[in-house]
Amino acid sequence: MKFRLRKTISIAKKVLIGLMLFSVFLILLMRWVNPWGSMLMVERKIANWNINQQRIWKDWDQISDNIKIAVIAAEDQQFANHWGFDFKAINRALNYNKNNRKIRGASTITQQVAKNIFLWSSRNWIRKGVESWFTVWIELIWSKQRTLEIYLNSVEWGEGIFGIEAASHHYFGVSAKQLTKEQASLLAAILPNPRKWSPVNPNILTQKKAKWILGQMENLDTKKYLKKLN
Repeated sequence: MKFRLRKTISIAKKVLIGLMLFSVFLILLMRWVNPWGSMLMVERKIANWNINQQRIWKDWDQISDNIKIAVIAAEDQQFANHWGFDFKAINRALNYNKNNRKIRGASTITQQVAKNIFLWSSRNWIRKGVESWFTVWIELIWSKQRTLEIYLNSVEWGEGIFGIEAASHHYFGVSAKQLTKEQASLLAAILPNPRKWSPVNPNILTQKKAKWILGQMENLDTKKYLKKLN
């Protein structure tokens, strides 16, 4: 009995180490090779097989600086400065969640990439632990520019709409390179709930957030900020 237990533990350790090494290999590979899709896309497809998914990859230089700085303003203003985790934002979220029924998250752009590309979307401590593993290695292996490039090409912007190029065409009939500041702010404003909110028919909350994002975009100084991501 003890022998079988030791053997089972030994096999489990080897499997775990193998999975860890494979995950690092995938992250290293994606430093140069664009991901074919994301686990979020797979999850959405399984949930609703009849929905056609739209996604067109665009390289960094084919994406407007307006949307780059807009999502940073909306989602993670310390993106250029942290190492994958914004501990001040985490503390603020924890304090807020103690006294409110509505849960506020504090995920950085790096954490969102780790979740969208590699993991499932449910909230639990096991998934958060695995997400942290991927986040650390993404920060070590990828540049900030590469992380944001993959984020913009994988984030969900509506039912079956993934990546900024598909979102730009779907909502505004333009390419990702042609997005204006106003369009970018509206797209960034719906990210908390992209399957319910719309950038072309924005509710009052979306309009207010888009206006706030525009102000933050000006404060961040687009050219100066994006240079720090190289």
